[in-house]
Amino acid sequence: MRPSPAAWRFLRWIRCTLAASVLVSTGFAGCQSPNRHTSNSQLRPIDDLINQQLPPGSTMAQVNFFLNARGYPQEDSHQSHTLIATIEHVDTETLQPSAARVTFHFDSNDKLLTYDMTAAQPASIH
Repeated sequence: MRPSPAAWRFLRWIRCTLAASVLVSTGFAGCQSPNRHTSNSQLRPIDDLINQQLPPGSTMAQVNFFLNARGYPQEDSHQSHTLIATIEHVDTETLQPSAARVTFHFDSNDKLLTYDMTAAQPASIH
């Protein structure tokens, strides 16, 4: 029994849709994220964590909670609408620690605008 012409069209549509989604997803995989704040590959997991957990518009209270709940030390920024913290990460494959000094910048309503990252010395592991 042969499929009907409508079934053939449906199968062709499914194949085209799947092929298009594969092309689109692989095309974007090679592009750098517009939310990337570092070119340092060791700091990318920290950048990804912040992007995922603290999107632009997060309140200063939410950022403070994020940092305090994870035990990330903060330092005095001496600037209004700014928080500075050291965020650490251990690569689960290589077990290599990395750390970033992250400066969070907020608008006048204490909503997160963006952040800057620089490599920092990880705390010694005991």
